[in-house]
Amino acid sequence: MQFIKTRFNYLFGSTKGLILAAIAVIAVVTAIWGMLSGPMAEMGVREVVIKLLGMDIVQSEREGRIVILYHSIAMAVVAIETYMITGLLKMKEFFKMSVRVLITVGYILTMVFGMGFAYFGHNWAFHGLYITGLSLIFFAGVLLCVALWPWNKEYYVTDKDYAHTKSGVDLERTAFFATAVTTVISALFGAVPGSFFGNGFEVFLAENVIRLPEKTTMEYSVIGHLHIMLALIAIMITLIIGRWLNFKGAWHKVAMPLMILGTIVLNLGVWGVVTPLEPIAHMIIYVGATPSMLAALFLLIWSWSRFIKEGTEHLAKPTFLQKLGAMVSDPLKFGPTWQMLFMNFTTSGIGIFMAIRLDEIFRMWPAREERIELTGHWHALSAIIATIILMYYGDMLGLKGKVRQIYGWSIIFLSDIALGAVTVFEMKRLFITEAEQQPLVNLLMYMIDFGLGMLLVLLAVVMVWRLTDLFKPKGRWTEEATHELSQEVVK
Repeated sequence: MQFIKTRFNYLFGSTKGLILAAIAVIAVVTAIWGMLSGPMAEMGVREVVIKLLGMDIVQSEREGRIVILYHSIAMAVVAIETYMITGLLKMKEFFKMSVRVLITVGYILTMVFGMGFAYFGHNWAFHGLYITGLSLIFFAGVLLCVALWPWNKEYYVTDKDYAHTKSGVDLERTAFFATAVTTVISALFGAVPGSFFGNGFEVFLAENVIRLPEKTTMEYSVIGHLHIMLALIAIMITLIIGRWLNFKGAWHKVAMPLMILGTIVLNLGVWGVVTPLEPIAHMIIYVGATPSMLAALFLLIWSWSRFIKEGTEHLAKPTFLQKLGAMVSDPLKFGPTWQMLFMNFTTSGIGIFMAIRLDEIFRMWPAREERIELTGHWHALSAIIATIILMYYGDMLGLKGKVRQIYGWSIIFLSDIALGAVTVFEMKRLFITEAEQQPLVNLLMYMIDFGLGMLLVLLAVVMVWRLTDLFKPKGRWTEEATHELSQEVVK
């Protein structure tokens, strides 16, 4: 009994344990349900997995299954970011523990019973528990907003290196607060149409209705919810990485107000999609996205300058190659900001270009091509966020030496191969005709499958290592639990 108790306390009582459990759950779901994808269906794997697990698959219900699958994974990702926030920012112990308990129970209920309802027969009690899980996560978000309240004098800052108001309000904490509040509101933005299922509103995938000349308010709401929640997850991970790297100085003082402004305006633009402001909503979204992206760019500039300075301080006149070597010497700290830059070429930049030239270029393509671009865009952004989380988690584990280098560079190299290939596949119609595309498409598919497949293998290796360690009486997990407890005592 003590064996189970100590490990349970580690997995659900420490930041590293909570993140490990959530990553493990996501990895299992991704590996199993990835077997149902198109490429796996072509190889016959899909049918084997369905029969082996006893799944109840009806083709006409595909959209509903996908919606629940995406929500199940997304809630675990939101939980991981929440654990990071509660571990990085000061807050009262009551709020820290309450938020963690609620969001942990919430994402587990959402995933277990949501997937059970969607893929293993429609037991409506399971659907009720799925909704219960989402409700608990929402309540955890509300409590997190209360915990992050930046106008509490207990959290004021006076250090001139960090962005703050004259009275001492921490602008970085305010950025976290603004992101958390808008996330809670935007969750309602999707929950409202969800509450109308079975009452004249049917499930759909956003990419399937994008060319409909007329869309209902509910359809606009779902499309807006999809976009803004993914954007807010990306903004939150940017703030988390900045906090982890101890972002400060002049760049920090400029970046934080921009991040707050960008987050608020971006949300107002998305919410405006279902109001009379709809004709200019996209323009408001562009205005909001720009400050947020600039803030991320300033984090990149500051962090890369810091890596160069720290890595060459023993040299009187470092050369360009020496500076470059210092900048990339630690892949787990260089990687997150590199992925943010890479994201501009594979998702953000492509998305803005598509929106600006939508009628002139993309609406001239067959609908299938635009659909490919949209789904690739959303999946690529999700994957980049996942790689940043994995790099931060690798640093949390204390990986060192060759293991740290192999782990970090493998994530960067494999994900960038796959996502670069996805980007070319999305935009192929710009430079190649359908009649000539097949050799290119075949090559891109190999690159995507190799990159993502090997990335999953790497994640599997890490998960097996951590699982094996949990069975050791004095494994690494005991040191991590003791270290976190000692830090809490010091605080």
